[in-house]
Amino acid sequence: MLKKIYYISFLFWISGALLMPVKSMPAKETGKKEKNSLSMADQRKFDYFYYEGLNLKNSGKYSEAFDAFNYCLAIDSTAAPLLFELSSFYIQLNRPEKAVQLLKAAVANSSDNFSYKIALANITRGLGMFGEAAQEFEELVKQYPEKVELNYYLAEALTQQGEIERAIEAFNSLESSIRMSEMLSMQKYRLYSILGEEENAIGEIEKLVDKFPMESRYQIILGDLFLEKNETQKALAAYDKACTIDPESPYYIVAMANYYEVTGDKDAAEKEIENALLNEKLDIDTKVNILSRYIITLQQSKKDVENANTLFEALIENHPEETELKLMYGSLLILQEKNEEARFQLRLITEMEPENVGAWQQLLQLSLRTEDLEEVIRVCKKCIELFPDAPGYYFYLGIAYHQKQDYSAALEAYRNGIANIPQENTPYLSDFYGQIGDVYYQMGNMDKAFESYEEALKYNEGNVMVLNNYAYFLSLAKKDLTKAERMSGQTIRKEPSNPTYLDTYAWIYFMQGNYTLAKIYIEKALDNDKTDNTELIDHYGDILYMSGDHEKALEQWKKAKELGKEDEILDRKISEGKYIEDIQAK
Repeated sequence: MLKKIYYISFLFWISGALLMPVKSMPAKETGKKEKNSLSMADQRKFDYFYYEGLNLKNSGKYSEAFDAFNYCLAIDSTAAPLLFELSSFYIQLNRPEKAVQLLKAAVANSSDNFSYKIALANITRGLGMFGEAAQEFEELVKQYPEKVELNYYLAEALTQQGEIERAIEAFNSLESSIRMSEMLSMQKYRLYSILGEEENAIGEIEKLVDKFPMESRYQIILGDLFLEKNETQKALAAYDKACTIDPESPYYIVAMANYYEVTGDKDAAEKEIENALLNEKLDIDTKVNILSRYIITLQQSKKDVENANTLFEALIENHPEETELKLMYGSLLILQEKNEEARFQLRLITEMEPENVGAWQQLLQLSLRTEDLEEVIRVCKKCIELFPDAPGYYFYLGIAYHQKQDYSAALEAYRNGIANIPQENTPYLSDFYGQIGDVYYQMGNMDKAFESYEEALKYNEGNVMVLNNYAYFLSLAKKDLTKAERMSGQTIRKEPSNPTYLDTYAWIYFMQGNYTLAKIYIEKALDNDKTDNTELIDHYGDILYMSGDHEKALEQWKKAKELGKEDEILDRKISEGKYIEDIQAK
């Protein structure tokens, strides 16, 4: 019996087009190709299981329905309604290529069925088979000229296929059937721009301006296009027309601020936005919209986003109760690396709205980035009270305690988190057990550490961080080096440029006495390391020494020391001029 699957309406694949009902008698479908007729007994058997399959599907018994339909397929592999039904199941089974095969057969055996043809066109487009999709849509346009919306889907497929001129023709056909719209004109503007036909591109926007003379937004779009081409006088003329229509439009205000930025009048740009933010006639949502657009404009033009700070402060002063505004300002301050100011805004929000998840998450991320462990612990503990079913807070609480070397508290945090993770969320469970393994290793309990890593890999055998740490600690203990090599090899295959994983791989070969391979991989690690990692440099010295290059080994040990590595074994290697094994690592 097939594992239970969940049937989702095939409407998903046809972009909103209505499906025609399945014929009540599948064997008599019109437009069907000639085929060998079934015996009366086979026909009765087919009909019985086909309708039984429909009933089962409608009752939510999808696995049984799938089996019934497949039984019908063995009787008659050309029945189009059956092929169509089965195709929807293969979509849910994530086997779209099989669904395409069945839909093609359904279309071949029922060439006048719109539902089958549109489904085939859309699934091929969804799979990136744009040429086939365009061909299917083109046939549909010819066969069903009254369904003018098909031209839109044809144009999209042609665009994705790279046939821009034909796509424009399809949009023109659609436009001739329905009234002019912003969507169509903007689509054609984009396509003309791709072709480098600037006059035709701007002509599309000018058509909108002529068609809708009292719509200020089209004047603003036209002005923006002229401004992009640095035709500032034409841009200003368009903006002035927009102003006469709707002087308080947030689009106009941002456009003028952008215009002043481009023309070098920074003060006027800020004044334009400031006047809007202080305008009592504008509601807070419009003001936030204006400010958001202005920030985006500053970022896109690579201008200093600090220009927006005074505007935020003025707006917050007038609307101190607006937490969304404070959240936006906090995010902007984080972008500017003004961490204390950002933390102040975010804390205000959490005090005003304790259940504002976005503010807590921003505050947590800021605390993690600034390595403020006490604040991480405070935030996580509070969030665990507020959101006890969210395991992420237990995870970061464990990390903070781990870094503070409060290992018992870290283990408690991770175990409490595991108790709140659904068993089906195996990647998350794997990460938690991996962290527990790291804590036990730091506590000197290797047996418990390795048990925890094994548990982590049961939940996610491809967890690269666990694989790396497990392999490295095995190598330090000179235990199961073959297993360590295999696990480390998995990490290299997944992330071949990761210097930490390359270092582990090199160290395992070093412990196996294969100094040639160890040298190859440690040098790859150093080539990919951009941080002057002293551990890698120290390892390089060890490998060079055992490879016979004692002079260069000493250079690397001294380099590690100069870069800040404090280690008694390293000091001895430098003073005695020879490799000394770190027996404490075992």
